[in-house]
Amino acid sequence: MNEKKALAVNGYFATLILVILLAGGIFLLVQEQFVTGIIAEAIVLVIMASLTVVQPNQAVAITFFGDYKGTIRKSGLWLTVPFSIRKTVSLRVRNFNSAKLKVNDVEGNPIEIAAVVVFKVVDSAKALFDVDNYEQFVEIQSETALRHVASKYPYDNFAGEAYSLRGNSDEVAAELSQELQTRLAVAGVEVVEARLTHLAYSTEIASAMLQRQQAAAILSARQKIVEGAVGMVQMAIGQLQEQGIVELDEERKAAMINNLMVAIVSDRSASPVINTGTLY
Repeated sequence: MNEKKALAVNGYFATLILVILLAGGIFLLVQEQFVTGIIAEAIVLVIMASLTVVQPNQAVAITFFGDYKGTIRKSGLWLTVPFSIRKTVSLRVRNFNSAKLKVNDVEGNPIEIAAVVVFKVVDSAKALFDVDNYEQFVEIQSETALRHVASKYPYDNFAGEAYSLRGNSDEVAAELSQELQTRLAVAGVEVVEARLTHLAYSTEIASAMLQRQQAAAILSARQKIVEGAVGMVQMAIGQLQEQGIVELDEERKAAMINNLMVAIVSDRSASPVINTGTLY
């Protein structure tokens, strides 16, 4: 079912006719022209039953004996199909905050995740007639899509070679929005934006994963320190040899490299031993 424009006449013009017919009917009844007066009053009742008010950023779907006649989107007072059923749906942008879900990432680690979905209704017919309750439909499908996306990626990628939930939040949000739009199109809903609002390891493994993150950070820092130390040692020995400050054989070069590496890599301040010569 797709939304279509309903037949509607300006309600203020209809109100003017309503007042004229009401006054005319009363006048005819006073003049004892009962048949004509009753017909006029009946027409007044029909017009009154046909008037409907549409608020800004709302849509009113018209059904007549189970047949969908269309939707009025323009705000104001309108005269539409008499004795019809009118269902109002909001076209405003709304937020849905999901609950904190406990899911397993692609590596099987239990994590807690939540998201906010910004959406609006763009097709009132689909929202009202293709699903039972489009707001509940958005809620259930949003949580389902969030579970599906969360299970496709690891919480964190320590190797840094692929996407992760923590390291690629923009890409994950884009994929979540795309999947939500596919799921919610049947309800006439457009997804404006979807973002993660909460992401953490589950309580039972949070301590262990924190230790893992700390260990990974220490290893990464040590790797950077060793790379820098090797470059500094190469530069120091190269400059000493180029400028002829000291001649180093292989044994003394190895000793100097060892001392420099220990001094640079150590996490404590070095305590140098100064050789002042020998007594003999």
